[in-house]
Amino acid sequence: MNCPHCAAMTTKKRAKKTKLGYATFFCLHCRCTFNERTGTPFNYLEFPTDIVLLVVLWRLRYKLSLRDVAELFLERGFVFTHETVRDWEERFASLIADHLRKKRYGQAGRSWYVDETYIKVNGKWCYLYRAIDRDGNLVDSRLSEKRDMDAAKWFFQQAVEIVGHSPDQVTTDGHTSYPRAIREALGSNILHRTNTYLNNRLEQDHRGIKQRYYPMRGFGCFEAAARFCRAFDELRNYLRPRREMGEPVSLPEQRQAFLERLAALQSFIQATS
Repeated sequence: MNCPHCAAMTTKKRAKKTKLGYATFFCLHCRCTFNERTGTPFNYLEFPTDIVLLVVLWRLRYKLSLRDVAELFLERGFVFTHETVRDWEERFASLIADHLRKKRYGQAGRSWYVDETYIKVNGKWCYLYRAIDRDGNLVDSRLSEKRDMDAAKWFFQQAVEIVGHSPDQVTTDGHTSYPRAIREALGSNILHRTNTYLNNRLEQDHRGIKQRYYPMRGFGCFEAAARFCRAFDELRNYLRPRREMGEPVSLPEQRQAFLERLAALQSFIQATS
């Protein structure tokens, strides 16, 4: 294992381990002692990595407050406060979201449905731009303090970077900011449809973040709201049992898919830590 302090390869594994059972090493070059977590986002954590991951996943996935999560783990013998849950969410939600965004590269369809929904941040309404493809798979999401042409343009540019290609057609509501934003960000050859009823599938898809957001009674700051909404959408899409609209998936298949995807995510986090 290379030294995280000087990058030297002249390291030696020690017999002593940390309290959580992680191996420790000694660098012969810089004379520093370190463990498996040193130099990773999980350094200085007093709890196992799998517990921290589970806390963040429960916080994102289910309708639980910070205190709810802390109480559930207290019953299992892990004692930490709701502020610890908040800190772990801040540190690791983006790590999970970035990993899942990379996995989606090139997977979105060529027909996008784009709309925005309202999210209250510090007593003020903000706009969550979201897009899905024809099969209901996530294209991208982005929180904005304004609903104008610049916000729509930035959203389309970000969506193209995430999925790796432009769509053939885009369906939106009748907001006046979209035609120019589509021309400047995606090109003039994109078919733009503005029929409200064609966008009903995305209006229904907004219920995911709405149902998760309402019990929280809003967000305290814009950065926290943007981080949570992006991570929530990425995890929800990752655990979505259907990859095509109307695809029949039995309950045993849904459970098996959930366990497999959760195990894959846990393996990634373990490798990162």
